[in-house]
Parts: sequence; C-alpha cells; structure tokens
Amino acid sequence: MWHDTGTHAGVLPAGNPIQPGTHAESPETKRRFKNLLEVSGLYEQLLQIAPRPATDEEILRVHTPDYIDRLKAESASPRGGDGGMLTPFGPGSYEIAALSAGGVIAAVDAVLDGKADNAYALVRPPGHHAEPDMGMGFCLLANAAIAGRHALEARGLERIAYVDWDVHHGNGTQKVFWEDPQALTISIHQDRNFPPDSGFMSDIGGGAGEGYNINVPLPAGSGVGAYEATFERVVLPALRAFKPDLIFVPSGFDAGAHDPLGRMMMHGEGYRSLTNKLLTVADELCDGRIVMSHEGGYNAPTVPFFGLAVMEALSGIKTEVEDPFMPLFSGMGGQELQPHQEQLISEAERLIERL
Repeated sequence: MWHDTGTHAGVLPAGNPIQPGTHAESPETKRRFKNLLEVSGLYEQLLQIAPRPATDEEILRVHTPDYIDRLKAESASPRGGDGGMLTPFGPGSYEIAALSAGGVIAAVDAVLDGKADNAYALVRPPGHHAEPDMGMGFCLLANAAIAGRHALEARGLERIAYVDWDVHHGNGTQKVFWEDPQALTISIHQDRNFPPDSGFMSDIGGGAGEGYNINVPLPAGSGVGAYEATFERVVLPALRAFKPDLIFVPSGFDAGAHDPLGRMMMHGEGYRSLTNKLLTVADELCDGRIVMSHEGGYNAPTVPFFGLAVMEALSGIKTEVEDPFMPLFSGMGGQELQPHQEQLISEAERLIERL
C-alpha cells in the first residue's frame, strides 16, 4: 500500500490542464478486496502465505541489469522515479516491487510444495506490462514472469502456462517468453486498449517459441458470453494440448463492467465461472496447481466483489456475501455472445493447431 504513484488525474501527471487527484493505480482496490475477504469471513479460513523479497538473481532471470540498476537508484531518491511508459513511482518503490514479485514466488513455492492447493497473490505494483528493459503501464517488475522463471529454473518444471484475463494485453509476459517453448502465453484482452500497438492475433511467438503465444483481442463491449466462448473454444483446448505443470493467471479485474480503463462487461459470476473452468482443467493436467497474480482493476466499489467470487471458487468456500452489482451487470445489453465476437473467436481457434 506504500507504493506511491503520485498525484495524477487518472494517468495524467500534475501540470496537465486538468485538476490532478488520485492515480488510477492506487491502493484502494487492493485494500478493499482484502477488506471484503475479511468482512465475509473467508480470509480467516485461508492459508496465509508470507511474501519475501525476490532476490537480484531471481529478478535478473527476466530483467536487464541496466534497468534494475536504474530502478534501484531512482527508488533511493527522495523524488522517486519513472519506470517507463505511464509508470511513476515514489521513494522505496523498488523494494516494494521486489516484495510484490517475491510474493508470487512464495505462492508458487507453497503450491509446488503441497502446502496450498492453489494460491492468489494479492500484490502491488502489478507486473504483466513490464518488459525486460523497461516498466510500462504501472508495472515495474514482471511479477508472474519472474515467478514463472523460478518455477522452470529453480523448481524444475518443464512447462508452464499463462492465462491473462486482464483487459489490457499482457505484453511483458509475451516478450519474456517470446522464444521459449516451455511457456504457453495466452492473453484475452480488449482489442488495442493498452498498449495500443500490441496484442494482435498474428503475434504467435518466434524462434523455438513460435506457436506458443496466443492473443485473443476481443472487441470492446464484450460480455460474459464472449469470455465464456473464448475459454471453452480457445483457452481450455490450448491448455489441454500444451499440458502445463502449473497454470499462472495474471488476474486483472479491469474487464469488469464500469472499470474506468476498460470497456468490457464482465461481472462477479462471470469471473467465478472462468475460475471454475480453470480449476477443472488444472485438475486434469497439473494436480490443480494454479497461481493467480493480481494485476489491474480500477473501480474500487466493484473489484472486491469480482475478487471475492474468484477466491470463493479457488477455496471452495461460499460466503454469505451477495454481490450487489449482479442485477445491474448481468442485465446489460450484449452480455450474450455477439456475431462479430463469434467471428473473432473462430479465427482464434485456428491458433491451437500449432500446439
């Protein structure tokens, strides 16, 4: 919560011709998510996994030394620094980012050691936009990619998969594993939302990793029907073809209705359904081993209910809390799969043939 993104008007820094306020990536959605877990009674029934800072060795499996040296130097400055495109940070943020990445590593170890059936790493700052040599989109370190390299290189797994349902393209994870056949990277995102020049269906990986990157750039306005169809016809068949030893989910809730940085219509029961689908395929392929890593989601009133639905599914514990947004969000026009969405998903199905 002490990671300081500064005084902004959404993503615009102070000095623009609009009154600054709170940065879009603030502590509020994460704090309220955790608070709802506590209020619901679920938090006390979960195994608590203590995070620890990722080491330089672990971070350098993904990031370049020059980039990490710059982050450390700017983090030590009383003025903070700038990680890259739309990624401001304050004093001490590098240490917090290392703890965020280390939290995902700790979650991986807990699952692989059999201490937890699955895990959700509620960490900040997020990670899926960070590239080896630069931060981007509020992300300083590539949390899930760093944890994935740990799973492959330190824990000896042979194959890992990523299913990124954040509304924005997981460009950082894609770039880290672009030529790596040990990692299947799948991103389901709003077409050309952010970054606006990435996430195309034609981007399938390169070299030895060709065919192991799948992008499904859904049209703006897609609802639960489009996400359900994408999972049933693209995500789950791809996972079954690849047979990972562990599934990572960069879990952004900004595809939820009313998010200020997305234009999709997901709701809590939709996220619950997608989680249950992943649990089923994980039981088939990798002893149920799933690690979710928190990413985006910027509407403070709704994100906690999306997160609670996911946590109830992962834990198998249904609380007495009812989502007050469900009647509104489920009734939105266009929640069903639309013809133009169907056409794109049909095109994406062809990508599985390469696996």
